[in-house]
Amino acid sequence: MSLTEQATFVAQIPLFAALPRPELEHLASKLKPREFAPGTVLLHEGKCDDHFYILVDGEVEVIKALGSPDERPLATKPRGTLLGEMSLFNPERRHTASVRAKAHVRAMEMTRHDFDALLHRVPTLVYEMLRLMSQRLEGAENATIRDLREKNRQLTVAYQELQAAQAQLIVKERLERELAIARQIQESILPESLPHLDGFDIAALTLPARAVGGDYYDFFPLDGGRVGLVVGDACDKGIPAALFINLTNSLVHVEAPRTPSPEATLRLVNQHLLEMNRSGMFATLLYGVLDGSGQLDYCRAGHPHPLVLDQDLRPVETQPGRGMPLGLLEDVQLDAQAVTIPIGGLAVVYSDGLSEALDRSGNQFGAERLAAELPAISHLPAADVCAQLWSLVEAFMGDQPQSDDFTVVVVKRVG
Repeated sequence: MSLTEQATFVAQIPLFAALPRPELEHLASKLKPREFAPGTVLLHEGKCDDHFYILVDGEVEVIKALGSPDERPLATKPRGTLLGEMSLFNPERRHTASVRAKAHVRAMEMTRHDFDALLHRVPTLVYEMLRLMSQRLEGAENATIRDLREKNRQLTVAYQELQAAQAQLIVKERLERELAIARQIQESILPESLPHLDGFDIAALTLPARAVGGDYYDFFPLDGGRVGLVVGDACDKGIPAALFINLTNSLVHVEAPRTPSPEATLRLVNQHLLEMNRSGMFATLLYGVLDGSGQLDYCRAGHPHPLVLDQDLRPVETQPGRGMPLGLLEDVQLDAQAVTIPIGGLAVVYSDGLSEALDRSGNQFGAERLAAELPAISHLPAADVCAQLWSLVEAFMGDQPQSDDFTVVVVKRVG
């Protein structure tokens, strides 16, 4: 760059713009051209220099705490920027930040001696420096205010998010308490112990698809040494289903001892549900009465057909009718049946969470598969038969999640 070009360039810098042309040319003659490769540190924070730079070409970045864990960039400076001039007014002459070349940089160096001489020749330059310093401080103050406002906004957002998270936590804790209560309600439905009937091995297993399910089973004693057996399934899952199935079970307990047959019991239960139920929920149910001779009188209300095997492990044929769920229609159709479990045979009562379990392709486990698999495990104790049936369903589902509650009751007649 020629002397004239340097003088023209210096005239574009706000600090020197008001200098007369001769003074500009004199100043330009004192400037030393310098070049810096990318990554070169022109000024080091905390160090002293007797010169400053005027950036001619390229960009530099101003960095605080360079090379330390607290390193942070402050700004990027373009062409025409003065670099390090403020240190000339610092009694210790130390730089307050480091300056590093982002790309190839061309600069002009001015010494402290030449700058002091310029101030003596042109004292009004001090006022211009004060004006520029004031502008710089104002800009820094405005930037600080903007930064504080942004941080305040971020803190406000964070506080609001914290409040929302705390509200969600409270809701979650309340829901967990409600689920615990619902689990207690559901567990209270299940019998504390299974019935002991001479010549029979009886077991049951229920596994909800959620924390709280809509399936249940129950046993209760009746006159003449008979045992009442119930397997039910509410139309939904979760807390509403648990509450509804608890209501249904309570009605069965009330009506069963004072009615002559399972069908009569379920008709009364249906009537009560229609009068008491405003939720539109319904339940499928199988209620049976088992006596010491192995006879099982049962009635189905929309529930899957039980599977009964004889002593040769062949299905016992029945003529099932149509059964409708309880809680929907006043004139409900029910399927009343009677079957005898022979010595060496067994009966399996289950919910549709067993028969309608799905594999990866959407195929159902099905009653036919149950009938085909059951003979191979029927020699096991009733509790093991229940566990093996769940294992078969689990293997069939593979990595598919359990979509419905699973309940099974096994009654073996062992003589």
